[in-house]
Amino acid sequence: MTGNETVGRSSDPSSAVVGSSTSPADWARLFRPPQWIKNFFVFGPLLFSGRAFDTGALAHAFGAFVAFCLASSGVYALNDVADRESDRLHPIKRVRPVAAGLIAPRTAVVAGTGVALAGLVVAWFVHPRVALFVGLYLAVNLAYNERLKIVVVLDVFAIASMFVLRLLAGAAAIDVKPSVWLLLCGGLLALYLGFTKRRHELVLLGDDLAGHRAVLAHYSPAFLDQMAMVLLSVTVVCYIMYTLESATANAVGTDLLSYSTAFVLYGVFRYLFLVHQRDGGSPTQTLLNDRQLLLVVAGWLIYCALVIYRPF
Repeated sequence: MTGNETVGRSSDPSSAVVGSSTSPADWARLFRPPQWIKNFFVFGPLLFSGRAFDTGALAHAFGAFVAFCLASSGVYALNDVADRESDRLHPIKRVRPVAAGLIAPRTAVVAGTGVALAGLVVAWFVHPRVALFVGLYLAVNLAYNERLKIVVVLDVFAIASMFVLRLLAGAAAIDVKPSVWLLLCGGLLALYLGFTKRRHELVLLGDDLAGHRAVLAHYSPAFLDQMAMVLLSVTVVCYIMYTLESATANAVGTDLLSYSTAFVLYGVFRYLFLVHQRDGGSPTQTLLNDRQLLLVVAGWLIYCALVIYRPF
């Protein structure tokens, strides 16, 4: 479906109404289930706490995951309403349901708000602290859309903080103290992915970048490359320290966990390579579409699970 064909279903995007022209696929694209992969950060504390086979902890972690899926879907819907004008200038985002006139802005606001509130309710039943972190996640998103997204560097820090909140919620769900090393690794990795994504947007949009995302006008490929290199180095060092000095590493009792660094190195280098291709940039789409990245993530998970849970 091309951009013109999409808009053709509604001559006036701002006056779109929900009816026979709105398909389940349109609603799915509004709530963006593929983006839920980001919410797997919630399971990080469960995996590294050694409690993955504790059915109670697993149920609570899954509940926190569902809460973030609902909250993030609500945020995506509200963001699409706020960004609908700039999205129409983007070569990929212009086919989003609100920008393309397939779902009315008012309808998207009502649906998005309802889904986000449902996420808060689910989070509260998991644990009040999980609800706190989901609420903070929604507040950061509001601040991001109102102001932070146009502030250089702080825009990416705001995005990274949302991943740290997922880790904190995952720890709260199973009632464990989050490792500072795990929080640092998650936050630094999110910063690395955020700045490399900005670089891809800068190259992809070219002269139209200011019309889609104003903050991009203040970035340059050279600056973003330098930021990516610094963050890549610090992230890897931090991960090595986690595998050697954390409570999880002490519980393992050997240095076997540190060997998982090989998977991490290959993964971040592979992603950096893909970012410099025209089709790279979005962490979610890049991961889902690249077989090598999927294999290295799966290998990392399997190796860490074998080391931590020692089934043999």
